[in-house]
This record gives sequence, C-alpha cells and structure tokens, in this order.
Amino acid sequence: MSVIGDNIRALRTVKGEGREITQQEIADIAGVTRETVNKWESGAIGNIRDSNIQKLRDHFHLSIDDLRSESAGLAAQLAGTSRLPNGALMPSQSEVAYAPLLGRVHAGDAQEPDVLDERIPLPAEVYDAHPSAYFLQVEGQCMSRVYPEGCHILIDPSQEPRNGSIAVVSIDGSDYVMRRLYRGATTLVLSPDSWEDGFEDIVIRDSDDHTVEFHGTVVWFQSSKEME
Repeated sequence: MSVIGDNIRALRTVKGEGREITQQEIADIAGVTRETVNKWESGAIGNIRDSNIQKLRDHFHLSIDDLRSESAGLAAQLAGTSRLPNGALMPSQSEVAYAPLLGRVHAGDAQEPDVLDERIPLPAEVYDAHPSAYFLQVEGQCMSRVYPEGCHILIDPSQEPRNGSIAVVSIDGSDYVMRRLYRGATTLVLSPDSWEDGFEDIVIRDSDDHTVEFHGTVVWFQSSKEME
C-alpha cells in the first residue's frame, strides 16, 4: 500500500460524479497503462513519477495534498464522509485565489481610509468573476445588519452600483464611506443598515457643493479570521 496509491483509488470515487472512474480512464489521463494504475493502487509501484501526478492534478483540479498527503488526501477525505448524514453531499475542496487587502473602510462617518498591504485568500470562482476586485476591512457598526465589524468585504471597482446595492464611495475626494445606495431624481442617499440606533442617512442633493466618486460595489464578504 502507498499513500499516493490510496489517494488515486479514492480519486476514482470522489471525482466520479455518481459513478466510479475506471483504472483505464486514470491511465489515459496520466499517460500510462491500466496495469500501471493497478500497481499504483496496490502499492506494487510506490515511486510514481511527478509528471504522471501532475497530469492527474491538472485534469481533476487537485491540490498537492489531495494526492500526496496521508492526513489530508482524498482517501482521508473519503473516509470522513462516512460520518455524513444520509443524503448529504460529499464536501469538496475549492481552489483558492488571493485578492489584495488595500485598507479599512469606516461603516459610519465618512473619513479617509486606513491603508493596508496584504493578500487575502478567497474562493477562486469568486475571484474569477471579479478579477479586478480588492478587499477592505470593515470598521464601525453602521452596516452591522449586513457586514459585522472586522469582516473583509470584496469591492469590484468595475461593477456599477444599482439602487439598493452596498457601495463604497468617497465624498469630496478624500472621505470614504460604505453604505446602501439609493438614487433619486435629484438626490443620492447613502443609508445605514445597523442593529444600533443613531446612524442617519447621508443625503446629497444635486444642488449641494459636494463631489461623490464611486469606488465599486460590495460583491462578497467573509470573516477576517477562523471562528474559535
């Protein structure tokens, strides 16, 4: 038996979408014979070429741990599904991407944002849908019904906010605020959505001497740390 062999055997079940992938299918993908795959799974061949493993990873979108890890590999993942309720979907590992964390946005009074310089992981499918997006960290309770203080919100600068969208805007070139946006015929209303009292709408009229710049729409949010 070998760790990689066990994980390849589990791969045929985990990635089969309701059926078991055959050893011949694995062989065709890896560029080897079915007999070789059989020896991988039985442990008769323990030294599997990196090029063969890479072909399987590329085809099935696997992480290195999926095939090489004993504790976090596909075999361990498959063994863990025996504890799932009947009818539950088997968990799958998402590809990870990274977006920059550019600063903190104040969900309260408008003010200049703090500047940060980090990279934050997020699901790859979210990043693929918003490739120019960046994270900001929420400070304040003004939007606590939607985004708790401290969470990371993903801003897509290319997505124009619609009525009711939550957007990040700057006022008069420097002050930033995150609020729910409503447009009227002659007014722009930036509305709070908080569990706490005391926050009021910011109302900007066409006749007011203010310049408002839109920095994008909130399209995703996530916790800034793992829950304990």
